[in-house]
Amino acid sequence: MLEYLSEHFDWSNPDLVSAHDDLSLWSAYFGHVFLEHVKLMPRSIVLDIGCGTGFPMLELSQRLGRSSTLYGIDIRRESLRRVKLKAKIYAAKDVVVLQNDASSMTFKNNSFDMIVSNVGVNNFKNPQKVFSECFRVAKPDASIALTTNPAGHMKEFYDVYRTTLRELKMDKRINRLESQMQHRLSIESLCDMLKKAGFEIISTIKDSFTMRFASGTAFLNHFFIKYAFLEGWKSILQTEELNDVFTKLEHNLNLVARNNKELRMTIPAAYIEGLKQS
Repeated sequence: MLEYLSEHFDWSNPDLVSAHDDLSLWSAYFGHVFLEHVKLMPRSIVLDIGCGTGFPMLELSQRLGRSSTLYGIDIRRESLRRVKLKAKIYAAKDVVVLQNDASSMTFKNNSFDMIVSNVGVNNFKNPQKVFSECFRVAKPDASIALTTNPAGHMKEFYDVYRTTLRELKMDKRINRLESQMQHRLSIESLCDMLKKAGFEIISTIKDSFTMRFASGTAFLNHFFIKYAFLEGWKSILQTEELNDVFTKLEHNLNLVARNNKELRMTIPAAYIEGLKQS
């Protein structure tokens, strides 16, 4: 049981270097909130829905120890290949990954002691159906624990976007902006979905963090911002409006950054835990 004393890491091994990749700070922050509050129950069977490339599932696996087994599911085959590589490097023999749709899982009823998800709910097309499936595969007295980025993120950006539309006399676009801003689930609506699926809510914890940028230009060119948010911000405009609006928007964001010595974006976070009553 003292294998760790002779552990050696060969940093010339490309697989090891590849597995030791940087997490997006977005995922890492929510994962920190999750790991701070989730119950660490040994000898448990855990399901991570939307496990992505393995965070925080692999970390949770190590914190629970080898008496537990963790199943991770995702619809992206490439992500699961990545998890398998990491699990091999970490010697995480208690981790099993499967390509599976969380809204129609292939697991039997009453299979898991705990179901978890780190900001996965934001990507589900039909979260209500997913939660109903989670209730089905959860054992009596099983818990569901998840983090989410609820409505209200990046208020500072939306304030500048709204002002920009007014300056360009495009007030008709503001309603579409408000709808785009509110499309994420609130903590209340998420809890209602879990309760509708059959879970009792036992804990809701609110948190937040800040993303800082040197300028509006840096913000709009940040890889994660482009990947996760830009299409939604563009969607409220007609194609022919994009250049004029984003030129003015970037200018206004740069003014805010110059006046405040930086550009700050507030990101709300929430941890929600439910229970399947026996």
